[in-house]
Amino acid sequence: MNKARILKKLKNDEDYYGDFGNQFLSNSHVGRLLNDPLNIFKPMKPSPAFLIGGYFHTCILEPDKLEKFKVVKASTRNTKAYKDVAGGELCLLEHEVDMIELMRDKVMANDICADLIMGTDGKLNDFEVPMITDLFGQTWKGKADIVNHNEKLIIDLKTTADITKFQYSANKYNYDSQAYIYSKLFGYEFLFIVIDKNTHQIGMFDCSPKFYERGEDKVRKAAEAYDLFYKTEEFDPKQYFISKTL
Repeated sequence: MNKARILKKLKNDEDYYGDFGNQFLSNSHVGRLLNDPLNIFKPMKPSPAFLIGGYFHTCILEPDKLEKFKVVKASTRNTKAYKDVAGGELCLLEHEVDMIELMRDKVMANDICADLIMGTDGKLNDFEVPMITDLFGQTWKGKADIVNHNEKLIIDLKTTADITKFQYSANKYNYDSQAYIYSKLFGYEFLFIVIDKNTHQIGMFDCSPKFYERGEDKVRKAAEAYDLFYKTEEFDPKQYFISKTL
């Protein structure tokens, strides 16, 4: 399958996150390859934070797809009302949707944010754009939130519980490796637009050379781990252990 056909399939979320997309590595695999390489393809457990982030992205970039989210009128997820409607599925609470839509309004009311997200001078940006490339002997995929060709930027939308600690979150959640991978996928600089879920403070975080370098180092080590665990025939994963000096 040629690159154009691969990218067409990856545009579809079911293929991107499903079996077809799993033939490629992505930034979501970096943390596991560095910390838990035996379980890189284990499905991630849904979380309210992940669901909130997904709704935030969708209501800005793809509002026509909001119907895929199930919303429950309940105060918490521990109530009988929630459990009866959710049926074991993780759903958004109505007050969470209200919070997310307020955050969307705050971001889009900021002229600089709105221009960066939507585009300027009649040049509209591209949203949810897939791409693949080879890095350190492995093929990697990514799907950019926003490709701003006018400013030559890849823009990623984030929500955070504390914007003053975002720089620490960027290391913990491997945003550095994300920035490195996407800069190689698209050839543009990477910018995070972040909003605090509590204060609604907005932040714009660009990436320093050291940030990219740190991400590159993570990606290189992740690629080496993948090669060892999944491409080296004589390697026995049962013999794997972590060795460090305290």
